[in-house]
Amino acid sequence: MNRYLIKNAKIVNEGVIFEGDVLVENDLIVEVSENISLKSSDCMIIDAEGNYLLPGVIDDQVHFREPGLTHKGDIESESRAAVAGGITSYIEQPNTVPNAVTQEILEEKYKIAAEKSFANYSFMMGATNDNLEEVLKTNPKNVAGIKIFLGSSTGNMLVDNEAVLEKIFACTSMLIAVHCEDEMTIKNNLEKYKEEYGEDVPVTAHHLIRSEEACYISSSKAVALAKKTGARLHVFHLSTAKEMELFTNKIPLEEKKITAEVCVHHLWFTNDDYETKGNLIKWNPAVKTANDRKVLWEALNDGRIDVIATDHAPHTLDEKKQKYLQAPSGGPLVQHALVAMFEAHHQGKISVEKIVEKMCHNPAKIFKIEKRGFIKEGYFADLVIINAGLPWSVKKENILSKCGWSPFEGFTFKSRITHTFVNGKLVYSGFKVKDIRAGQRMLFDR
Repeated sequence: MNRYLIKNAKIVNEGVIFEGDVLVENDLIVEVSENISLKSSDCMIIDAEGNYLLPGVIDDQVHFREPGLTHKGDIESESRAAVAGGITSYIEQPNTVPNAVTQEILEEKYKIAAEKSFANYSFMMGATNDNLEEVLKTNPKNVAGIKIFLGSSTGNMLVDNEAVLEKIFACTSMLIAVHCEDEMTIKNNLEKYKEEYGEDVPVTAHHLIRSEEACYISSSKAVALAKKTGARLHVFHLSTAKEMELFTNKIPLEEKKITAEVCVHHLWFTNDDYETKGNLIKWNPAVKTANDRKVLWEALNDGRIDVIATDHAPHTLDEKKQKYLQAPSGGPLVQHALVAMFEAHHQGKISVEKIVEKMCHNPAKIFKIEKRGFIKEGYFADLVIINAGLPWSVKKENILSKCGWSPFEGFTFKSRITHTFVNGKLVYSGFKVKDIRAGQRMLFDR
């Protein structure tokens, strides 16, 4: 029997922090109590030493690049980085090569993950202008949802036919997740900057090209369409203050038909950072202004934004070192997302309870994930111990993503993850990932 007793932990669950112990048997949490007494001969005892014990983070938006783009990252390398960062479950996006827009291609990704993933996994089914029939075959019990790009993506994944879009919204009962940026607005803005700079447009223009207007036009359309059709909508990586007027905190999360996500980079960086970070912080949607960041934090804390995710999307350094117009958008974040949010906690921006709500509980609720996201008896033992007072610096040699760089390189975090469990297996301890691919396919209570 695989049996662990975690002692002397500050357990963070459902808005409460309490001192106690957790007993894990095989892949489940079997007891949560103030004091559990067992001999070391009966189990492996881990003394949490008064550090925080959290449910494993559920990252609802990653790009792990497999199949087709594995020079940037793959399911094995990126899930390894994820568990080192306290992320025990992830939902991966369909813009791999080939795009996951048929049931057959989607299932191929699940087969790869079953062999290689250190963390629990699910994959989104991708929508296009012409694959509605395939979309409607998606099994709600074992696929996280439907992903629609309303801004440019790889291959054939931009859905810009409004009649098709309305059909998808009206015909599926599954959660629809959207990337919202208005393509025509971006094209017009880009032409304006090309007239001024030619092919040498500076990265400092990125947030003006992929502008507040481009985001708002698209996200407001998606929200209006969801209201019209009754679709279950989840809006990914919101980046502007203006978009916050589209979301409510007036009803409980369980009653919301339209939910919202923010990513770590939009909470951390501003357009001022383009001067020093350049293309390393080039994301779509773009990192915006200090006021946008301020309002995103307010919306996160007051309940208009429901989830914190990463949009982890690695590229090689050589790709990122190209001129702005050629450099791809995206960056690696899974290894540093949780400690970055603890850094924000140290700065007084967010409570530990709220971090757990937005990174663990709410993704589980929104996607209706079975038996994950909480520290409860009978739930899967996806658990993370974090020492909030153990500083460490991000250096090339401790970055685990295949791309080998991080926008946090050189930064010293005040908090460090010491242990990560996935399905009751200790996959990360001693600041090393063990060679245990413990990930399981997530199932959904629908």
